[in-house]
Amino acid sequence: MRRVLVLIGIFILAGLFAFPLRNAIYEVVVVPVAYLLWAIGLLYRALPQFIWWIVVAVLTLYMFGKSIVPNLKLPRRRVQKSTPPKGDVERLAEWMHKSEKGVYNKWLVANRLGKLAYQILLQRDNGRPRSLFAPLEGPDWEATVELKNYLHSGLQGSFADFPSKKGFFTPPAKTPLDHDMREAVEFLESKIDNSSR
Repeated sequence: MRRVLVLIGIFILAGLFAFPLRNAIYEVVVVPVAYLLWAIGLLYRALPQFIWWIVVAVLTLYMFGKSIVPNLKLPRRRVQKSTPPKGDVERLAEWMHKSEKGVYNKWLVANRLGKLAYQILLQRDNGRPRSLFAPLEGPDWEATVELKNYLHSGLQGSFADFPSKKGFFTPPAKTPLDHDMREAVEFLESKIDNSSR
């Protein structure tokens, strides 16, 4: 009952204001709507009929597709997830894993370990200048000849200095890069432990 009374009140108010505001409503609502309909009619007559048929066909196909597959979405451009940069340890582990495949990866590991040996010796010298081409030697540095050659080849050599595989039947020549990497890592670990004491 209350709703009916509210609706009757709205109609009475609308009737009271209809006559005094008819000029304002005519200017604000009727004239713009009539102009818009006139412009749409002009546009409809100006464009060829086949364009309107194409528009109707596209809209019909779109509504038909939406009714069949309501959750249909347009394919979005795939955003590639950026991979975080690899750290030194992760890169070294990757090179060690690939070291069986060729000289270059063996040299990368030897180069990294040679740089690490150089930094350990530099720290032991208490910051005194040390040439990168100086022999990797120092007090309490009991490395074997093979290990010295391995670290020296990595730090001061290049992978191009060593032969790659020559053929299927001839094994590659033995190089200093074929030294056991684990022995080099264990040796450097022991030197870091000694220097931190």
